[in-house]
Amino acid sequence: MINEVIIDDIFGISVLLTEQKYRPDLDRYRSLSIYRGMPDASFKIITSLNRICKDKKKFLEPVILSTFTKYAVLEDPSIEESVWRQMIMGQHHGLPTRLLDWSFSPLISLHFAVTENNLEEMDAHDAVVWRIDVDELHEMLPQKYQDIMKREKTTVFSLKMLTEACSGLDEYDRDMGDRSLLIVEPPSIEQRIINQYSFFSIVPSDFPDMEEFLEKNTVKTTKFVIKKEIRWQIRDLLDKLNISERVVYPGLDGLSRWLARHYYVKE
Repeated sequence: MINEVIIDDIFGISVLLTEQKYRPDLDRYRSLSIYRGMPDASFKIITSLNRICKDKKKFLEPVILSTFTKYAVLEDPSIEESVWRQMIMGQHHGLPTRLLDWSFSPLISLHFAVTENNLEEMDAHDAVVWRIDVDELHEMLPQKYQDIMKREKTTVFSLKMLTEACSGLDEYDRDMGDRSLLIVEPPSIEQRIINQYSFFSIVPSDFPDMEEFLEKNTVKTTKFVIKKEIRWQIRDLLDKLNISERVVYPGLDGLSRWLARHYYVKE
């Protein structure tokens, strides 16, 4: 089931920022929700590989990764060691992959929801932040994955754990089918991964429509629809909280993006 929450004033984002679950075993407030912000509420949750390669994705994916690795090895020789590392590095450089970006930080996800490449679109449509629960999704994983999580005393997979669980894409697809998917916390290969508090869902090749799967198989998924009338207000609040392009994209590119938006003159 997908729960839908409409946020139509600035105070509505407090539900996103203050959701925490008390854990008596730790005497701390922890939750394993992750978030994905998108600038248009009508956008579907779909991987770049699926969007670009469509029904040829299963054939084209290994070709794309192999070609990327052939050239990327000049910058990172270790990229040849793991198809998962190839995929994560490629995703951060715009390569079409089966990965979907998520963040542990609702503030980072709000940034992506209320920031447009074309700032004239800010008032044109509602935005969205999706929230999914990692524990809920990982309860559906095959037993061998469950056993590794139990042994490591964690519900979040690392690349080391994933490599132990399966040898590559074909085995992963056989294991997951259309019944489950895995969330992985990537290694800190770039500052951007750290700043964005990144997580990835690895979408199996036979997976159904993501939203259809979440509707049928989860009860904790929430779709926060942010009304277009308050997008600029939230955007300006995030600047005050030091969540901006210069943090999300460290370096001169992010600085330039921030300055271009900061000094944008509205009609």
